[in-house]
Amino acid sequence: MERKISQQVRGYRTEDGAGVSLVRVLGKRTVQDYDPILMLDSFDSTNPEEYIAGFPMRPHRGIETISYVYRGFMTHKDSLGNEDTIGNGEVQWITAGSGIMHEEKLPSAERLLGVQLWLNLPAKDKMAPPAYHSIKNSEIKKIVFDWGKLRLLAGEFEGRKGYMSKYLPFNYYDLHLNANASTVLNTERERSVMVFTLLGDAYIGGVLVKEKTAVKLTSGDYVEIKAADEKAQVLFISSKRLDEPVAWGGPIVMNTKEELNKAFDDLKKGTFIQKAISY
Repeated sequence: MERKISQQVRGYRTEDGAGVSLVRVLGKRTVQDYDPILMLDSFDSTNPEEYIAGFPMRPHRGIETISYVYRGFMTHKDSLGNEDTIGNGEVQWITAGSGIMHEEKLPSAERLLGVQLWLNLPAKDKMAPPAYHSIKNSEIKKIVFDWGKLRLLAGEFEGRKGYMSKYLPFNYYDLHLNANASTVLNTERERSVMVFTLLGDAYIGGVLVKEKTAVKLTSGDYVEIKAADEKAQVLFISSKRLDEPVAWGGPIVMNTKEELNKAFDDLKKGTFIQKAISY
């Protein structure tokens, strides 16, 4: 059965961090439909003044943040002692788990282009140990087709494996389609699948989708993605719905209001950074 679009969300320009201009696509209003993806922000600028202020040190708990920087650079620093820079096609994967403090600097570049996702953690893993991992270009498989190419950012594709998510199944592809070219991707029927048009317009399940738009797909075994009259860069994400309650407050996402209150109480008390515990 072919997957079709069940919902579209087009991004809007806003600011976050210390004044970073970005396109916010998914957020609190889309949690249920795009489960387990909580948030999606897209960066696309040729003006460094729009982003060099970066994102100052801040806390996270209960989620994973996954940043894909296709053009430009992102420098990460956290409370675990990690300091690392990714860029020009690389991925940064942060497991906040029980709690992490981190900052992101965005150095000046010819162009900053990419996305950051917030991936929810299952209730049983909300307080997992925090961790940082970067996926460098040497680890990312590039698979060439007559329609273009696929970069395997994470998960599996037709027997090939990339970085494997620890807590949820997560396939993450960066598709580069030639003008008017199309591809059919096979999917596990019950997986939660979304597609984001990073650059250019594309037909998804036969429907034209404008640039910087996230679409949620119905269940099914495959989806057809086709570029319009110009080249398109499309991100494909497949995971597993959690169908768990969400209590979201700023940079922290838990399952109950009590857990959320405890997280902010920990921040006030200075006990936010801790080993994995169970409620």
